[in-house]
Formats: sequence, structure tokens, C-alpha cells
Amino acid sequence: MIPTPDRLFIQFENGEIGREELHALMAVHARECLAEIERDHQDPVAGMLETLSARRAMRKLVRQHGARLLRESLIAMAALPDFPPAKYLWNASHPDVPLYCFLRMRREPVFRIRAIRASGKACELMIEHGSSIKTLTERCHVLLERDERWILRARLSG
Repeated sequence: MIPTPDRLFIQFENGEIGREELHALMAVHARECLAEIERDHQDPVAGMLETLSARRAMRKLVRQHGARLLRESLIAMAALPDFPPAKYLWNASHPDVPLYCFLRMRREPVFRIRAIRASGKACELMIEHGSSIKTLTERCHVLLERDERWILRARLSG
């Protein structure tokens, strides 16, 4: 799994990778983004349905739990090592990126938040990710707990 762009920059700044390797790995991410844009361009109806579905799902979650908790949860999940959806969550800390952009309802690999239980310092998310075929979709619980600086930290519970 290729590290996310934010981790690539941290590795570069720490001297773990060189400039050429950084550019090569960032080019891989850029090609993947362009491939998705091309798919949406070739099938605009499917792209629009995906967007509408993600907006509806996120609007419901925001109404129930608030945008701040959702963004914090996405940021915490993006920091999980070897977590495949982190590839799409790495820029969740940017407030100018709409929250619905992080959900992938039908487009593979899917990433859906099915349920959230929040209480005080802790939060539990039931998410689905992976295949768009329901029987092959991986379901897992992510436990989020606030640290001493009140920042959410995530861990998978299976």
C-alpha cells in the first residue's frame, strides 16, 4: 500500500525518502485521481448518482452528530496505519473539502459510515469498506477516544 500524500511529505521532511521518490509516489496518487475523473466524465450519470447518494448519507450523519465530530472522526481514521480507506481520507483536515467527498457509497472501494455512537470522550463508528458487493464488503468497528489534548485517536476493533 502506497503511503498517503500527507505521510509521504512527512517521510520526505524526515529524510526517509528522496525528492525523486516523493515525486514518483505523488504521481501515482495523481494518476488515480485522474482515472476517477475520467470515469465520471465517461459515465456522468453514475458519477452524479454517487455524489447525490454520498451527499444524502452525509447530510443525515451531520444532522444526527454534527459536522465537527464527523470531520474529527475522519481525521482520526486517516491516521490509522494500514487502513485502506485512509487513502481517501488523508485530506479530511482541510475544512474547504466537503464532508460528502469522503464517502464512497457504490464506487469501489466503498467507504460508508453505517452507525455512530458518541458519548463524552469516546465514539464508536461502524463502517463498511472494500467491495461494493454486500457479501464481500468488510465491516469493522472503529473506536475513537479523546486523548489528554482532547484530540480523537482511532483504533480498529474488528
